[in-house]
Amino acid sequence: MLIDEIHTPDSSRYWQADSYQQRIDAGQEPQNFDKEFLRLWFKEHSDPYKDKVLPPAPTHMVAELSSRYIQIYEQITGKKFETDLETPIAERIENNLKQYQV
Repeated sequence: MLIDEIHTPDSSRYWQADSYQQRIDAGQEPQNFDKEFLRLWFKEHSDPYKDKVLPPAPTHMVAELSSRYIQIYEQITGKKFETDLETPIAERIENNLKQYQV
């Protein structure tokens, strides 16, 4: 259910509808797709507002965040997330934006 806006999980909160009520009734946080777990890791291992260099995020946490973002993309769009690792990133961005140029 979309209430008022759709942005990335960085700025909007997304919860899994099919488990929401059950988790709330059990006094648990709803299953979410945000990056709070990674933000808390950085808070525990550095001062993100003062440190000039932050420690690298653990690989398994980056993989978890990627997995969450892919899942929410697929659920919202109904499309399979596909990657193109052959085309350079800048070229991929340009190609993807061309379809929206007027």
